[in-house]
Amino acid sequence: MSRLIEMETFAKVVEEGGFTDAAKRMGISKSAVSKHISSLESRLGARLLSRTTRRVNPTEIGLAYYDRASRILNDAGDADALVASLHAQPAGLLNISAATDFGIHELSPLMAGFLGTFPDIAVNLELNDKSLDLIAEGVDVALRTGALQDSTLRARKLLKYPMRLVASPAYLDEAGMPATLADLTEHKLLSASLRPGGDVWHFETEDNTTRSVAVSGELAVNDGQSRLHAAEAGLGIAFLPDFLYADAIAEGRLQNAMPNLYPQTQTVYAVYPEGRFTQPKVRAFIDYLVQNLAHR
Repeated sequence: MSRLIEMETFAKVVEEGGFTDAAKRMGISKSAVSKHISSLESRLGARLLSRTTRRVNPTEIGLAYYDRASRILNDAGDADALVASLHAQPAGLLNISAATDFGIHELSPLMAGFLGTFPDIAVNLELNDKSLDLIAEGVDVALRTGALQDSTLRARKLLKYPMRLVASPAYLDEAGMPATLADLTEHKLLSASLRPGGDVWHFETEDNTTRSVAVSGELAVNDGQSRLHAAEAGLGIAFLPDFLYADAIAEGRLQNAMPNLYPQTQTVYAVYPEGRFTQPKVRAFIDYLVQNLAHR
């Protein structure tokens, strides 16, 4: 403890340019400052300060010591701030961005419970499927699906959910079931975009590789719920998450269009800006999601 006090006193003397101002800054007597400096120089066996009638300046050794001491003191301050943050009650405005389909079907039902658990947090939830610059847009945490691009963002895996190729019984009776991924090129595929290079489906295979299928068809819509309705209407095959297709399959409106397809999954991550430590409101939200999505 005395070593840190001596180090802090020395840093204040350097920053303030004298014993008197350093004493005022620290709220101690000038004699106490002088005692700490003398003890420090005696322990190190080196003169750290050059004293003149007008100002106190660090020696060459003192400058080198100040540089290292400042970093240590900053780290100590960060450690104190971290503990205070971890004990702080989560509060404030939490800006969340989430993919539209996941936000509507999986995230929105959890918000009442989250806000009830953390009454000092207010939530601004924006649903969109665009890749955002979290820092520029002021987003505290984003929920993203699929493979993450390399970035400076921190990420925490939340869950994996099943994906499946689905179509109406009427469509499959007429067009037949695809037996292989190559057969999909002979079918109407319900795409998120028909623009050049707009939509590609990626499939995991048994040999741990990835097969890609460029999607083409007569209808494209950038909303999973709308693609679900289009599949139910017999307009083609859709590649959808289980939270969209489960009820339709259970009620017979859709069926598995390719039962022998290797099981497909989609991963959901919580991503947030990198920092020295995570804000309490962000940590509370992510922990709440982990706990309440565990059944998935």
